[in-house]
Amino acid sequence: MTNRARRVLPLLVALAASACAGGPRPATQAPAQELPELARQVEIRRTEHGVPHILAPTLRAAAFGLAYVQLEDHGAGIIRGVHAARGRLAEVEGRDRIDADARARLRHARAVETFDSLAADTREVYSGFAAGMNHFIRMYPDAVPEWVRPDFTAQDVLARDIGESSEATMNRFRQRLLRDSMDAMLLEPPPGGGWLESDAAANVGSNAWALGPGRTVSGRAILLRNPHLSWTAGYYEAHVRVPGKLDFYGDFRIGGPFTVIGGFNPQLGFATTNNATHNHEFYALRVDPSRPGNVLFDGGSVPLARTEVRVEYRDQDGAGSETREFWSSVIGPVVHSTDSLVYVLRQANDGGYRAGEQWLEMMKARNLEEWQRAMRIEARTTSNFTYADRAGNIFYVWVAGAPLLPHPPGGDTLAILARGWDDVWLRQVPFDSLPQLLNPVGGYLHNSNDSPHYANLNNILADTFLFQVEPPRLRLRSQHSLELLDNDRVFSLEDVVRAKHSMRMLLADRVKEDLVNAVRAAGGSGERADGSVAQALEMLARWDNTAAADSRGAVLFEVWWNRYRSLLDGAEPHAVAWSQEAPATTPRGLAEPERASEAFAWAVQETARRYGSWNVAWGDVHRVRRGGVDVPVGGCGGALGCFRVLNFETAEDGKRVVNGGDGWVIAVEFGNEPRAYSVLAYGQSPDTASRWHDDQAAMFAANRMKPVRWTEADIAAGTVLRYHPGQEGRDDR
Repeated sequence: MTNRARRVLPLLVALAASACAGGPRPATQAPAQELPELARQVEIRRTEHGVPHILAPTLRAAAFGLAYVQLEDHGAGIIRGVHAARGRLAEVEGRDRIDADARARLRHARAVETFDSLAADTREVYSGFAAGMNHFIRMYPDAVPEWVRPDFTAQDVLARDIGESSEATMNRFRQRLLRDSMDAMLLEPPPGGGWLESDAAANVGSNAWALGPGRTVSGRAILLRNPHLSWTAGYYEAHVRVPGKLDFYGDFRIGGPFTVIGGFNPQLGFATTNNATHNHEFYALRVDPSRPGNVLFDGGSVPLARTEVRVEYRDQDGAGSETREFWSSVIGPVVHSTDSLVYVLRQANDGGYRAGEQWLEMMKARNLEEWQRAMRIEARTTSNFTYADRAGNIFYVWVAGAPLLPHPPGGDTLAILARGWDDVWLRQVPFDSLPQLLNPVGGYLHNSNDSPHYANLNNILADTFLFQVEPPRLRLRSQHSLELLDNDRVFSLEDVVRAKHSMRMLLADRVKEDLVNAVRAAGGSGERADGSVAQALEMLARWDNTAAADSRGAVLFEVWWNRYRSLLDGAEPHAVAWSQEAPATTPRGLAEPERASEAFAWAVQETARRYGSWNVAWGDVHRVRRGGVDVPVGGCGGALGCFRVLNFETAEDGKRVVNGGDGWVIAVEFGNEPRAYSVLAYGQSPDTASRWHDDQAAMFAANRMKPVRWTEADIAAGTVLRYHPGQEGRDDR
């Protein structure tokens, strides 16, 4: 083993094993010592499934407790992440980290520069989180690598939340510049520059619902939050209570007090879903031929700024340091330079530091007006937000750091020639001008990562925005969502939970009849001697079009669909493509019936080869495997029209094992006290020795959710461990 490996593995192994089999306690504790005042102020009550309920008198103390419990369950990732945020991972992992560390140090410098400008409450949270990290490290020095010191600061934690220009976006543009002629990239663009989707991939997204009082049995608003990400994404269920200040239950993404947060307080709740935004533009500045390092801008010669960053590293060959330089213009960071042009990126929220402040104000808000005031901070530049509250309001807004452009958009293929400030975007679209709906006809709002136009089919938004909004789009998962909501049905909270687990495969509703007719019309073409194609077709015709665990037909259908699409080589597969004129009933039918029939005969044989039978049940193939749990599960990918979205990877035994999609789900009804259900499929801890690693996996696979403990009486009844941070917990069971 190399010296580098010896240094890195303890971080990934020793910390990953920090929760012993009996609970979250690391195996090795420092000699008994008096707890600091902050630790004595915090009480942690772990209820069933390890959910921490943190009770503290101040925000600083609550954040102290939040950091501590996150480190108990996810220590390795948090320490590594914050060490990366201060630009010091190369000291541990070697020279491969130098470039990332150099960029991180720029963000860290911005965190140091802006920290005192944050609201006092926000500073308290960042400070408390850093103190909680340091306390854990002092209490369990043998559970962390030798290089780790209890010296994390509030600015280190803030650095993770500093906005920056996307390195991936700049790299893609730089690669196009190097590949294509410069003349093709530099334009004063014609009207109607193209739209380019963001990095939000089709398989990474979420579902969100809000139901108004007229659509619920209780007459109270209901909110559903259902993100779809990898099961390593780090959603962490927790409840933070600071009497008189904050009372919030939801997900706190691992690694800090603020990232993408959703959940509820006594008065309101909100959920996020990914959207496709375009919050930047590329510009080209002419080089001043008479003054090296200057560009011509706004009638003068303006110098470019050069920043040099020195990064220390250590690897198997020893220690050293290297420098990296960064160039920027008055518009934004330099992407690429030639003898005549300097290409730059101007991105919304570059250098922004108030994201945590916005999240905290949203979490503290007591009504829609206060929540919208928090949103007007506009430090969050992406996501759809779906909202519901105790007063009965439901609200949806498509959030983007959308530039108000003085020119047609260039997308990511054109650089706009900028002669001066009149050619450059200067302001973002204000919050109140973004696409949004409040208390719409029909009493529901939804989003499943498609455009904002169809949040409610009774109030379709016109595609007439004066800024870049993703084009109207409504894919099958969204249409499935609307079929569940766009009706007169009245829901209880339990009905919402059941509807969330709808197993319908909407694609089958749209194309199965055409497939059956195509195969029958083929008159036995492709039939095998054993008659299996005809038998399989009759089975498919009887299939209930669901991806439920016991469903027979869904596996064969998916194998067939993938084969059919491959034969078309990118051509439209449907007889009727999706259209704005019929957004919730298209696409449908099959464009190439003969190809469909050919693909079906192939799929019958292929399904039997892969899984032993073309008649195999969905759950015999698709599994939840977590720790000691190995059980069948229903659900499929969004492209097949499932609302219960699951992503799978193929295991060595050929089974398809869940690795993403549904994982964290919460549904809440706003009454005198919130009433909610939740499930975190992959558990509170990634440590296989923890009792909270796989204890929700079977529940999730069975389409069940646990009641949320909210009131003090509920929490007391469900408490299994009670302790102060750094104090061995008393097992209440």
